[in-house]
Amino acid sequence: MKNIVLRALCPAVILFFLVSAGFSQDSSQGYEQAFKKAYPNVPYDSIRPGAIKGMYEVSKGADLIYYFSEKDLLFIGEIIDKTGRSLTEERKGELILSNVKKIPLEKAVKIGTGKQTIIEFTDPDCPYCRRSAAFLETLKDVTRYVFFFPLPSHRDAENKVRYIFCSSDMAKAYEEAMKGKLDTQKYTVCKKPEAAERLALHREIGTRIGVNGTPMFIINGKDLVVGANFQAIEAALGMQAPKAPEAPAKAK
Repeated sequence: MKNIVLRALCPAVILFFLVSAGFSQDSSQGYEQAFKKAYPNVPYDSIRPGAIKGMYEVSKGADLIYYFSEKDLLFIGEIIDKTGRSLTEERKGELILSNVKKIPLEKAVKIGTGKQTIIEFTDPDCPYCRRSAAFLETLKDVTRYVFFFPLPSHRDAENKVRYIFCSSDMAKAYEEAMKGKLDTQKYTVCKKPEAAERLALHREIGTRIGVNGTPMFIINGKDLVVGANFQAIEAALGMQAPKAPEAPAKAK
């Protein structure tokens, strides 16, 4: 069973429509043909019936979902149910999980040799990522596959990632970065082309499966946890872990 756990949900509803094609959908044609006729220049990967009658979910990648109505209107925003659940965000999570098998784990920084697996998308200058790294260090019987997705606002994060990629022991260098040791000590900024290429590949992998923030975790290929939600990670692993130690939270 696939589970998606979100750290927080944006309290939004369907926000606005983009354009109107100016005619009603012909009942004799399918919704996909109607969409292509009304919006021939809008790219998409799939179209399917949505949660609201008369509206259809249009997805492009795992991070872009909008809605097409039978009146040929295109809407962008979130659908929230009466309990506060974002059906849009949950669907994005399902799309991310559907791409797990396409992730080249051999390109990750591998930590541990346990039976359970965690695919991690992280940023060495993200405070929530650092707290998560301290928590994950306490887990047993886990293999972690770390991919880096540094945010542009963290100006030194890319240099730290390159430092990790150029280290003979990348797992140890990752630990140094996530514990804040590179914040104060001088380190050599690696300028090897292969480090830049590997960083670009990590970004491309994250973008392709729909990562738009860090940290993000895929547990055993079937559970998605967005954010530093340690209880959700424990539940997905079926274990109770010790309380995570505090970690440096610098993020410039």
